[in-house]
Amino acid sequence: MEILRGVRVLDFGRYIAGPFCGALLADLGADVIRVEKVAGSEDRFTAPVTEDAHGSAFLTLNRNKRGFTLNPRKPEGQHVLRKLVATADVVIANLPPDTLASMGMDYASLSRIKPDIILTTSTAFGAGGPYGHRVGFDGVAQAMSGNMHLTGYPNEPMKNYFPYVDYTTGTLNALGTVSALLHRANTGEGQHVEGCLLASALTVANGVLIEEAILHKNRSATGNRGQTAAPTDVFRTSDGWLLVQVVGNPLFERWAKLMGEPQWLTDPRYATDEARGDNAADISRRMAAWTAQRTTAEAVAELEAARVPCGEVLTPAQALENEQVVAQGFLVPTDYPGLPRPAPVARMPLDFSKAEVGIRRRAPTLGEHTNEILAELGYDADAVERLRADRVV
Repeated sequence: MEILRGVRVLDFGRYIAGPFCGALLADLGADVIRVEKVAGSEDRFTAPVTEDAHGSAFLTLNRNKRGFTLNPRKPEGQHVLRKLVATADVVIANLPPDTLASMGMDYASLSRIKPDIILTTSTAFGAGGPYGHRVGFDGVAQAMSGNMHLTGYPNEPMKNYFPYVDYTTGTLNALGTVSALLHRANTGEGQHVEGCLLASALTVANGVLIEEAILHKNRSATGNRGQTAAPTDVFRTSDGWLLVQVVGNPLFERWAKLMGEPQWLTDPRYATDEARGDNAADISRRMAAWTAQRTTAEAVAELEAARVPCGEVLTPAQALENEQVVAQGFLVPTDYPGLPRPAPVARMPLDFSKAEVGIRRRAPTLGEHTNEILAELGYDADAVERLRADRVV
């Protein structure tokens, strides 16, 4: 069973937040139509991996979707857009509010075409406020939420390599969209769902922000070493690196037992997570001496036996080959035109006992399903050729 079968989504998203929302809805069974510029949208060509320069992220963010091209700024393009919207349940767009309005894709315009439409949008800072018309990416939200100040080292703010804010926003937008669909099923009402990169980043950072507001800790970066528990750090082994993360007294007791040093449990400097965080450098030094005498595999085996959370620091190449990743099928080999070998595309990172959420189709090539979708809208072959000749599609 596909949970969202029968739901049609028009995905005008770009880069990550919008397309990932669409990908999750497509995983759940919605008919998601990725709508691009006639020549292809920018994110199709970011970090190219195929012979014709299609990008790596595009292959995963547009799984399970159909591909359609459209120029909604042309008069006939507006006509096609209105016909598409009339068949849709959801429109996704992460474009500035004024751009949406100029394209006839703001909520007021869409709801005149289909009163129960759901519009899901993303902005960098929110649609209102003094920054309402500014543009931004994931890294901007990381910078403004405190993350960059606390990541890396005191003399160099550092962002996360992976764009967690974009993916968080896309996930929240998918949750919001499904919630809006449920609301519509109960009331018949459509609505506008608005996601925001800065709001997502502040949500992830909220515990630290609350601590700062109440206690004025004024924390600064300490590299990989945690500040609110210990040992929480990355440690060199004789042949690699290992992350260990101990939080809470029961885990700390297991760690002290593994070290064979009960004095860690009687010294008041290490009595609580907070105290251990304040004295984390001492604990990290002890753990570093322990891991230095072992290979990564040996250290993992002993930590696992002691039920202390740990994980090898893997390169991307090693992550692809990791036995747990392979055994669980988290990455699905997926063919795409122009690839020398199948791409390891991430499936939906959820499993349902009574729903199918696998990869049913690869990401679409540019405009791959345009003729098919126009036919569904009632355009005959001659009309489609005219639209193509006029670069409407």
